[in-house]
Amino acid sequence: MTALSNRLTRTLMLRHPIVSAPMAFAGGGALAAAVSRAGGLGLIGGGYGDPTWLDEQFEAARGARVGVGFITWSLRKSPSLLTDVLKHRPAAVMLSFGDPRPFVDEIRAAGAALICQCQDMDHVADAVDVRADVVVAQAAEAGGHGALRGTLSFVPEVADFLAQNSPDTLLLAAGGIADGRGLAAALMLGADGVLVGTRLWASQEALVKERHHDAIVETSGDGTLRTRVADIARQLPWPRGFTARIRRNAFTDRWHGREELLEKNLAVEGPRYRQAFAEGDPENTGVWFGEAAGVIHAIEPAAGIVERMVAEAAERMVARGGASLD
Repeated sequence: MTALSNRLTRTLMLRHPIVSAPMAFAGGGALAAAVSRAGGLGLIGGGYGDPTWLDEQFEAARGARVGVGFITWSLRKSPSLLTDVLKHRPAAVMLSFGDPRPFVDEIRAAGAALICQCQDMDHVADAVDVRADVVVAQAAEAGGHGALRGTLSFVPEVADFLAQNSPDTLLLAAGGIADGRGLAAALMLGADGVLVGTRLWASQEALVKERHHDAIVETSGDGTLRTRVADIARQLPWPRGFTARIRRNAFTDRWHGREELLEKNLAVEGPRYRQAFAEGDPENTGVWFGEAAGVIHAIEPAAGIVERMVAEAAERMVARGGASLD
């Protein structure tokens, strides 16, 4: 079996330089385990923090070597969640969208690798300051929450910054990476590997409703937008500067650009949104994927996705002398 070997795989004891994004509500234990058993590192999505759900997902991973990710500003409201999760001995903990400092010592004491997801250079400087083992340069093409930078310029800028200021820190690229071409491009830009969300959201193991899966197969890269309307409907207090990339649908057509009116109608629209999400309605709720939808044409097993990405990337990288094969 083809494997791409580099310092990320050696440091994190992987066969492939692929990490699955800890997608809230979608990235459960079965998906994380499938990615890890395929040679990458799977991360369970801790989301907004449900201790019972997290215990269930670590159980669903069935002993696979997996990690976990948290929305950092939400974790600060219930820091005991981290203490509880660390009892499962995750291989890594990823912190996103907030100051990692309150949690760094506890993560290190548990022996887990610290991954900090960053959306701008200030975030990267903070990650270096807390001596993160891995920095994720997340660009705006990504599904779910993020900011404004683009992959093609952000990843090499972060790579240069780390080379000068923290050369041992590993770098993952995220945003729009869904096949071997994206993996090879990320490595050429200076990343040590990739964090994959949307492509694995479209996997059989992801906790995604069937009609939402149908929607991603039918959607092109033009079919998403960055917006606040899903967070307003869910009444989630996301910090300023972060928006969510979701599918364009009847819900976004109705409310994007009319956020103040949506806020005034939450008594009706909030329950309507939540019911539509629970029912798997792809038109009247948030459908959480990114621009990579345009290169996704089927819902497949996660292991096959990982293996094909690596094989495609290896073909390109070996031809250019940029990787070794094991």
